[in-house]
Amino acid sequence: MTTTTTMRRTDLFIGGEWIDTADARIEVIDPSDGTVLDTVADGGIEDAIHAVDAAADALHSWSATPPRDRAEILRRAYEVMAERTDALAELISSENGKALADARAEVSYAAEFFRWYSEEAVRNIGSISLAPSGRNRIMVEHRPIGVCVLITPWNFPAAMATRKIAPALAAGCSVVLKPATLTPLTAYAIADILSEAGVPAGVINVITTRNTGPVVSAMLEDPRVRLLSFTGSTEVGRILLQQASGQVLKCAMELGGNAPLIVLEDADLEVALDGAMLAKMRNGGQACTAANRILVHRSRHDDFVAGLASRMSALTVGSGVDLATECGPLVDAKSVDKVHALVRDAIGRGATLVTGGELPGGPGFFYPPTVLTNVDPESDIVATEIFGPVAAITTFDDDDEAVRAANSSEYGLSAYVFGRDLSRALAVAGRLETGMVAVNRGLVSDPAAPFGGVKQSGLGREGAHEGMLEYTETQYTAVDW
Repeated sequence: MTTTTTMRRTDLFIGGEWIDTADARIEVIDPSDGTVLDTVADGGIEDAIHAVDAAADALHSWSATPPRDRAEILRRAYEVMAERTDALAELISSENGKALADARAEVSYAAEFFRWYSEEAVRNIGSISLAPSGRNRIMVEHRPIGVCVLITPWNFPAAMATRKIAPALAAGCSVVLKPATLTPLTAYAIADILSEAGVPAGVINVITTRNTGPVVSAMLEDPRVRLLSFTGSTEVGRILLQQASGQVLKCAMELGGNAPLIVLEDADLEVALDGAMLAKMRNGGQACTAANRILVHRSRHDDFVAGLASRMSALTVGSGVDLATECGPLVDAKSVDKVHALVRDAIGRGATLVTGGELPGGPGFFYPPTVLTNVDPESDIVATEIFGPVAAITTFDDDDEAVRAANSSEYGLSAYVFGRDLSRALAVAGRLETGMVAVNRGLVSDPAAPFGGVKQSGLGREGAHEGMLEYTETQYTAVDW
């Protein structure tokens, strides 16, 4: 039986080997009680270049591997990951803090990227057409871009890794993954699964480091690296884009979000509340797609607030690995301080605290599910990605006002609209400046759908067929026959 302990790897994974870094180790903290869960290797610039060496050495043979063979390996990775759902979920909960139900859902979602791209690997289809002059044929192919550097965040340590690794491998690329040091154990477990599934040595490499800036810069300055895929804050994304410009790297960036959730006056209240709880409280609100600004039509405000406050206050808060837990801790103390500061600022500007909002004390990085109403649009909580279990509610009087408020952010990743009149809800959705919209549901992510944002929320798309094309270069050949 596979357990969390047997899945735990803590060393760098380079060229198919597990490499210790001797005295240099990074502590992994359990957010539920603040204790040290484990330590992982602390890689340096030499380790990063070693990983790029391994990826470059493996690239040609992997890109030349028949698509069907690559597909079968990805399919096997899906099967192994699905078999180990419980152990992986417990590992995620231990290092991330999220409730086991959320962790299991993440494992299923993450594994699905391996299955989806096992199917897409054999569908990297180009085209042939006759040139308008009639003198030659235009042949277009999508070829593997090369060595890719993948940087993933801590909030979905499995899904953010597989969402990048799977399309890269399907396209025929080799990769170096640098996961967040807050949640590295899951990334190493996934590397182990891929190795077991048959991914050749060097095709996937994983390094952890506390010296992130210089280590990443060294890889981005290496001419063998041809793509950077990053999920994280817009601030860091801007820095990485500047660094990537030196080698004119192709960049796929999934950055910050400030998702509006709009409840129209004709919305089914129970559907809206169900959707709001999912959109707001998935992973305790620590998601880039989380409902950050809840906009409710004035006529539905009181009933919506009463229903949401009732549901939020009833959630069981506790350790992520506890089966009874519905809302786990935040990932670290810094996150608790940030969320609490946003809540206090909003209250200081006149917001009404309906439930929550008080630090619980004791061990662990907990923050109670919180509902605020009468939130001043100038409050920090309206412009800032909360990344915590706090619902900030404002009102609107007509659809135009709701759209203006929703579009007032520099971000444009996801949005949610609730209304019984589907044509009206879709009309509102179509006016939103965002890459993704969920209508009458609280979940927008799907491996078969293109995930990504507009404005300051990023570049490119992950998932769907578009996600694999991000890892390719288009080559045109003029042919006579």
